[in-house]
Amino acid sequence: MRAEPDIDTYNMRLAQAYDALNYGRSLSAWFMRRGHVVLERPFGPDRHFGKVVEVGAGAGEHLGFVRHTFDEYLLTDWNDVRLERARAALPEALRAKVGVAREDASKLSLPDNSVDRLVACHILEHMYRPHEVLREWCRVVRKGGVLSILLPCDPGLMWRLGRKLGPRTNAERAGIDYDYWMAREHVNPINNLVVFLRYYFPQIEETWYPLRVPSMDLNLFYLCHVTKT
Repeated sequence: MRAEPDIDTYNMRLAQAYDALNYGRSLSAWFMRRGHVVLERPFGPDRHFGKVVEVGAGAGEHLGFVRHTFDEYLLTDWNDVRLERARAALPEALRAKVGVAREDASKLSLPDNSVDRLVACHILEHMYRPHEVLREWCRVVRKGGVLSILLPCDPGLMWRLGRKLGPRTNAERAGIDYDYWMAREHVNPINNLVVFLRYYFPQIEETWYPLRVPSMDLNLFYLCHVTKT
């Protein structure tokens, strides 16, 4: 049996290569960016949120797609390398309003009912015991606030096909065994996550992209918004 791979080395390689793997110039990268665009469609410049917290924010890829106004936006992640990239990439105009902090997305240090919007892009599929994580995220959102979630339709047919068209090849070039690490990282299939979301939030607003029919095999992403009551 092969030896266990070095998780620290992997985390460093992935943190350094993540943007190129997922947001480069490939067709799959174009669709990755579109997922962020679609998540932000309901919130134009006329919408305002006081405090916004993004969990699993990485290097802050999603922030550039946000159109609504806010008083404070906090980027949180567990990976220090990605957080440093987020700090370095912040436009000067946003530095007074956008903070960066190390947080465990499954156990946030934020007080109850303290956030107007919580954003989670491509993170819930990585979380063990996602049903408990959803309760934790909901805990920090105040009444009338919004929980916004973007998920890959993994292991749907279209998602698996899209993975072959860009990320896998780029990862192998970077010395990353893509299939092995995706098997370790994506621990929750989309069909199970949708069941949890629909169970806990009956008034959920859902979108499937790009075909919009409610099928994990015919779409790349599942997006939803929940207003806390």
